Amino acid sequence: MGVVTVSHNDFDRLIAKRAHALLGLANHLLQCRASNEFLIRPFLGEFLSQSMQLEELLDAYDARNNCRWCLFRSLTAAIKVFSDVSYELLHIQHVVPAYRLLAIEGDFAGATRDALEFSGSILSRAARQMLAKAGELGLPAPPRRPRLTSYCEELPAGRLPHDCGAQRTETASETVTLLATAFLNLAAESKEVRAASRAKPEEYASYASDSVSEGSLRNLELRFHNLQSLYDTYVSGTEAETQDADLLVLRGHISVVFHLVKTATLFAHYYERHVNKQPCALAAVQEPLVEPQALLAVLMSYSVTYISLYIDCAENLCRQMLMRYAEVGQVEVSVPPYRGFHVRPATLIAKIVHHYGSKVRMQMEDEIYDASSPLELFRANEKINAQKRRRLAAEIVRLRLVGEQGGTGDVNALVRNVVAKLVEQGKVLLYEQPLQIPEELIGKPGPLLEQVTDVMVQLLAMGKIDIHVDLNVTLVGDKRVLADIKLLAESGYGEDSFGNNVLLPEKLAYLRR
Repeated sequence: MGVVTVSHNDFDRLIAKRAHALLGLANHLLQCRASNEFLIRPFLGEFLSQSMQLEELLDAYDARNNCRWCLFRSLTAAIKVFSDVSYELLHIQHVVPAYRLLAIEGDFAGATRDALEFSGSILSRAARQMLAKAGELGLPAPPRRPRLTSYCEELPAGRLPHDCGAQRTETASETVTLLATAFLNLAAESKEVRAASRAKPEEYASYASDSVSEGSLRNLELRFHNLQSLYDTYVSGTEAETQDADLLVLRGHISVVFHLVKTATLFAHYYERHVNKQPCALAAVQEPLVEPQALLAVLMSYSVTYISLYIDCAENLCRQMLMRYAEVGQVEVSVPPYRGFHVRPATLIAKIVHHYGSKVRMQMEDEIYDASSPLELFRANEKINAQKRRRLAAEIVRLRLVGEQGGTGDVNALVRNVVAKLVEQGKVLLYEQPLQIPEELIGKPGPLLEQVTDVMVQLLAMGKIDIHVDLNVTLVGDKRVLADIKLLAESGYGEDSFGNNVLLPEKLAYLRR
């Protein structure tokens, strides 16, 4: 059965009725003498509501694919997006003074005003174009009444007293641990967006199609919204909140970042879905509603820049909070099976320590190492390799394949025979097949056993073979950090016995970023 086509007359009557309120609001906006008369929450809330309802109705009738109505629908979508983003910017403007935000570079209040003025200018242009298009479509003209007194926002100064009794909850230590760790994990997930804050104007378009795309920002928005909900559900108004003043500081940063990400999502949405996309080949040529570069500039220099700044300072705050409540413990883990603490395992351990900002030390025999430094961890390989050399020499003697006497036996053949036996017994891993023994390693003077052992040790140092040794190290520090390091060790430090990359557990997802 084919799709039934609605008659033009029926649809025109429907839209004339349903668009009347939105057109009246557009007309009201154009009568305002200054942007601060319509950039207020009562008006924007109604403008957003009416445009949302009308866009949904137009989409239900496929107006975006109809030459008569596609431009009207596009203007409705623009009003919806920029009413929404303006409302978010007003929210930021009103609530930020009440937050206990840490100092950052730049004039955030001034930048918010500029972003709001930009969004307001788009609304003015969209309202003007919508009324003109409505006239072309024969929609009834909206009433030309004076400015509506209901669209005003006179706010008395001050806040209501906090006189509700605090709810009992977990201790401040448990609450801080939960929230600070969650924020640090989310900060790690947003590294690509934060990196975009350093982009140059000529790079904006490239970032907007990648790390600052609508999809990536919408996912980040959801995660920060969930974190804010977590705080409001389990922490707000509790005794823990009064026990640690930094909790309210953290709450302010979670909230301001969430609303900034929401503005970024809306800007990116409009850039991807609407900018440079002509509604219809037959649509009348009009002045551009939004200049692409201007939209990218406010997305990057306002939303993305301040997202990065507020996450950065809150990240440091979280580490300080965790250090105050650190529960010191120790854990014993095995040495990485493939070549000890080489680049990958050492870097991953250091990333875990830096992620939490705690101090962790690693102990092997009588030596202490700073676990936050890969270079420090590399030093442990001296002891590990010494143990491997001793184990290798002991295995060569145990096999009794080489005589003790001196001589000119075939060292090359003896070495290959020893390697084959040790591989067969699962004592040695062979990383090069077929094994190539450099000529310069053969022919050194001395007893045959010493010659074979020396060649084997050189092959070990060159990474052509490896021998398994049961070695453990002890780590001392914050139990939360140690738990992640233990999980990393149980996962092979991110690699198999041949050094190939393996997937880490989801709890360690922050290490992949």
